Amino acid sequence: MKNLTIIGILLLGISGLLFYLTTNLEVEEFTLSHFMGIMGGVGIGLIIGGIVGYVSKGSSIKAEQKRKEWQRLQQEKIEIEQQAAELAQQNVNPNPNNSENSNL
Repeated sequence: MKNLTIIGILLLGISGLLFYLTTNLEVEEFTLSHFMGIMGGVGIGLIIGGIVGYVSKGSSIKAEQKRKEWQRLQQEKIEIEQQAAELAQQNVNPNPNNSENSNL
């Protein structure tokens, strides 16, 4: 967003320079064509701003979804590791009651 602000200020400065150069440095020569140019510049700026905003919003939503998916996968990994540790502990320490019942 900071880069867009810098570009906007630069383009505004260029448009101001071109305005004063085309009117021979006199504001009294402000005509309908100048007004149309200003309105066209505003329209183009709004279109470009809308496109850039749409793209940045979409990429931020995708990044947020990836972050949530990563957290979900990390949580699942922790749960699976806990289950594996419980199973390993059960295999190491078999229940003595089960071994006695199998001998009968």
